[in-house]
Amino acid sequence: MLLHRGNMVEGANLYRPCDAVMGYEFTGGDFVGQVTQVTRSGQTQGLLPGQGDMAKAIHAAPRPHVIIRQTLSIAALQPDKTVAQQFAHAPITALGRAAAEQYAHQAAFVAAGRGDQIEARLRQSIHDSLARLRLERLDLFFLHSNIAPDGHPMQRHPDAGARMTAQSDFIATVRPCFEAFVAEGLIAAWGLTGIGHPDAIIELLADRPAPAVVQCIANAMDSPGALKFYDEPARPREVIAAAQANGVGVMGIRAVQAGALTDAIDRDLPPDHGEVRDYNRAGAYRALAAELGLSAATLGHRYALSMAGVDTVVLGVKNRAELAECVAAAEAGPLPDDIMARVDGCFTGNTN
Repeated sequence: MLLHRGNMVEGANLYRPCDAVMGYEFTGGDFVGQVTQVTRSGQTQGLLPGQGDMAKAIHAAPRPHVIIRQTLSIAALQPDKTVAQQFAHAPITALGRAAAEQYAHQAAFVAAGRGDQIEARLRQSIHDSLARLRLERLDLFFLHSNIAPDGHPMQRHPDAGARMTAQSDFIATVRPCFEAFVAEGLIAAWGLTGIGHPDAIIELLADRPAPAVVQCIANAMDSPGALKFYDEPARPREVIAAAQANGVGVMGIRAVQAGALTDAIDRDLPPDHGEVRDYNRAGAYRALAAELGLSAATLGHRYALSMAGVDTVVLGVKNRAELAECVAAAEAGPLPDDIMARVDGCFTGNTN
């Protein structure tokens, strides 16, 4: 879901083309090559205009904007249902299809396998999405798995080993496939989800060809929470800095750490879950948010939007109230330096 920060949004309407590519409609202006500051997470995400240099667009957009079409008014949304539930039977109009032709994103998981098997899975993933979206090209294609240094224990993790991609497999097979897909016109650009081992991600960001975009942990705790499958420090700010140094756009993820940086976690989790542990460490942060007259989630989103090197923030909203809160957070603008410092002080000594 794309949210606008800056000028007035006309109409504030949502749409659903085929694969849940959603957003707002903004009227007026030339927005080719610009990117919104807040992006709705999901298996398929609208991110950028279909024209222009994607790496430059996401990294160098001087002021974020929204360029979307609409078929369903936000006023018609039912507050007791999630966004996904409400769009499940929304009509796919010609206008929605036109929007889908401009915005497309597909994630792929790649586990260990022979090169021809990896290419076949990637290619099939793209063709399946193109068929659903009725497109000829995807604008941005993500490797949505953890990249692990060869032989690292995270490749044998009992809960996530199947979602790992060995760094050598990425270099030898996955990246050449991505480049070939670009040359064939199947995709315009490719990106990485940078929650794998930081050593591997940082090396790949400095290597060539580099991704256009990387998704990076961007929260006040520097915590991936339950997405961390290695013992070493996560170092998300080093990953962001490496992306910035190499001209790679940064999509900030986990701004409120899956609920740990909100006023209350909204689902039942075991006491030893990563998000619960982080929530229990965030008492001083919640107290600061209350002192500032903000919800913990609003403070978290504003913090993520204020982080150096973060170009857009991916949301995990599940209802209209959370969506409105994120819109307000984006409209409020960056946090002052002294507030950023006070937030940082809530997590002094953090060892994520």
